[in-house]
Amino acid sequence: MIEEDLPEPQKGEVRVRVLAAGVSAYDLMFRRSGKLPGTPKVPFTLGEDVVGVVDKLGNGVTSFAVGQRVAGATFSIGVGGGYTEYICLPAQEWVPVPLDLDPAEVVCLVVNYLTAHAMLHQAAKVKRGESILVQGAAGGVGSALLDLGRQAGLQMYGTASKHNHDVVSGFGATPIDYRAEDFVKRIQHLTGDGVDVVFDPIGGGRQVMRSYKAVRRGGRLIWFGVASTKQSGLRVIPFTLLAIGLLKLFPDGKRLPTAPDLGKDHAGYKKTLSELIALLAAGSLTPIVAQRIPLCEAARAHELLERGRYAGKVVLVTDEG
Repeated sequence: MIEEDLPEPQKGEVRVRVLAAGVSAYDLMFRRSGKLPGTPKVPFTLGEDVVGVVDKLGNGVTSFAVGQRVAGATFSIGVGGGYTEYICLPAQEWVPVPLDLDPAEVVCLVVNYLTAHAMLHQAAKVKRGESILVQGAAGGVGSALLDLGRQAGLQMYGTASKHNHDVVSGFGATPIDYRAEDFVKRIQHLTGDGVDVVFDPIGGGRQVMRSYKAVRRGGRLIWFGVASTKQSGLRVIPFTLLAIGLLKLFPDGKRLPTAPDLGKDHAGYKKTLSELIALLAAGSLTPIVAQRIPLCEAARAHELLERGRYAGKVVLVTDEG
């Protein structure tokens, strides 16, 4: 753990005392590789999503008050920044959070649920009654897809390890044991001709090809991640991109819409995050916090990510979180 001077908010910025910070496969990938484009020089701070309390306002900020609880993402400052006790971000990055909500649950919404919402409603443009297959359904984004898919009235299937099948079933989805079953054959057996949409955050050439086979004619494959780098390293990225490029050439009626970039639509992301927070406050969403780990033990959180065998999102918390 590194100690730094307390940051001072610049004009238009808000300084926030962090209560909870999300831990993700994205963080793990940057920490382990150090070779991805945009990776800062070591040492740098990881973490994309934070919830905290407004501590100080920069000049010109009138939209927030000291003591107000807020949530936000670090998209505007590049890679990470959230694993910290205090963080300064532009005021437009923050969204108000009711005081009675659990910061660890709220932080699940900031990136995981935002990502899931964008994949469902912007990339796939799902309609009520459609069928979907979620790969890695018990993970942070996977469980968010199921939670929001339930809200959207979708027929859902999800791949997960056997010990996480209760989690998948809890969202109203049919679990598929990807270790013991061929998910392509299982989906064909369950649906007859495949699902309308497959959401694949796993990546890897073979994985993407098989996900594509589970899509019915006229359906969509939404690929939006390379979680398989955790086991296989960065070499899976070029094979994934090659597979996606080849599949786009097939004239078989299936489509591969491009996943939106959350960091390029500040107004849209704030509006959606506010809506998600309202749904959480109403009891309509049930984000899964896999484990709450003290901020000073971030290394242990990454060890947990590397081992796997958990459901939902790992969250770092401070003394107040």
